[in-house]
Amino acid sequence: MGDHKEQPLRVGAAVRRRRRALELTLAVVAERSGLSVPFLSQIENERARPSQSSLEKVADALRTTAVELLAAADPACSVDVVRADDTEPECRTRVRSLVRGHHQMHAQEFTGDHDAGREFQFRNDQLMYVADGAVEIEAEGRAYRLGRADTLYLTGGVRHRWRATVPETRVVVVAVAEHIEALRDRPRT
Repeated sequence: MGDHKEQPLRVGAAVRRRRRALELTLAVVAERSGLSVPFLSQIENERARPSQSSLEKVADALRTTAVELLAAADPACSVDVVRADDTEPECRTRVRSLVRGHHQMHAQEFTGDHDAGREFQFRNDQLMYVADGAVEIEAEGRAYRLGRADTLYLTGGVRHRWRATVPETRVVVVAVAEHIEALRDRPRT
């Protein structure tokens, strides 16, 4: 009672809507993502559920984020409880959305290893909070080491990458949703 619906999240329709809005074929998305056309078709038709890694590849190919695709697939609730065990199973990384649905803010909790080679650049601002462990973040040519309870704020548009430096590190990332026009012209420092 009061919890979000218990049905599995279906992201296929959101992927199809985004692909069609960009006027892309499955073949183009397959080429950009490195995934096969049949697998992408299965995702769009809800016959396959992508792993977090595959969803990120699809999101990159569609010039959006996995968070945005998940939000577009999940109806927003005015009040929603996210339980501690609401974790996406994955081999090395566990990702848990802390805010579900199409809202003005997104938050995710990452536990464990992270793809340190993957570079991120979000249109809007975000805050990274280290709940446990330690991370190293590269942003604008500098490396930042953060430990438990440290935060790092990134202005929209800043390219960055990060990695856990301690096993079972937990990082909470809170961001203004990509569908919100929060980015404004800011002088670069």
